Amino acid sequence: MRKIHLFGNWKMNMLSQETDSFFTILAERLTQSPDLCLAVFPPSVYLERSRRSIVELGIADKVSLGVQNVYHEDKGAFTGEISPSMALDLGASYAILGHSERRSLFGETSEFVGRKVSFCFQKGLRPVLCVGETLEDRDKGLAWSVVEEQLSKGLLDLSDPSGLLVAYEPVWAIGTGRSASKEDAQGMCCDIRNWLAKKYDVRDIPVLYGGSVKPENAGEFFSTEDIDGALVGGASLNPKSFLDMIP
Repeated sequence: MRKIHLFGNWKMNMLSQETDSFFTILAERLTQSPDLCLAVFPPSVYLERSRRSIVELGIADKVSLGVQNVYHEDKGAFTGEISPSMALDLGASYAILGHSERRSLFGETSEFVGRKVSFCFQKGLRPVLCVGETLEDRDKGLAWSVVEEQLSKGLLDLSDPSGLLVAYEPVWAIGTGRSASKEDAQGMCCDIRNWLAKKYDVRDIPVLYGGSVKPENAGEFFSTEDIDGALVGGASLNPKSFLDMIP
């Protein structure tokens, strides 16, 4: 049976007490499952607190941590940035790279994202490469060409994909309450898997879906052939709803 990845991206949410409460409730409800890979991506300022919580609560073997962004240098005069080494030092195993909000709000290009992906691999931090089209792209029939370009440039310098994850997040379905249909999501994730298979001759790179995933629709996405899990936004802020998405 394939492993389901359930990743919670808190974005710029949750203060210290909320962080503590989240993991306390999570620990009370979480059970061991060999077919589940569970990870939480808190704001980086709470990464150490999150690590301490999961260790003290005895769930460090069930929950991994990640960061929402890193820079492509190890140290230096890069005000406000954090490096993969810093993330690893604080307990992170993953880094979300190329999220649509980073692309649209902060002007990150696919080439820039690609440098981060490459550097994460050098340092041993597993990248979660986000790709996805806007509603305008989709309406113009450009959805796949946009995603393919993001993949090509984001993975340009990557020869060995071991440890890579890809998250398909249609921009028009993020934070809007509108999600892609199961068929649309499966179709794009299938295209992504085929592209990865052609480039790297492997078909086991996890492909996740992200876009208004919640307990009511998570099962539909997980039931498809080419969706290996979800990158969850708002619904991951509540530990009960987050765990309700586990199939």
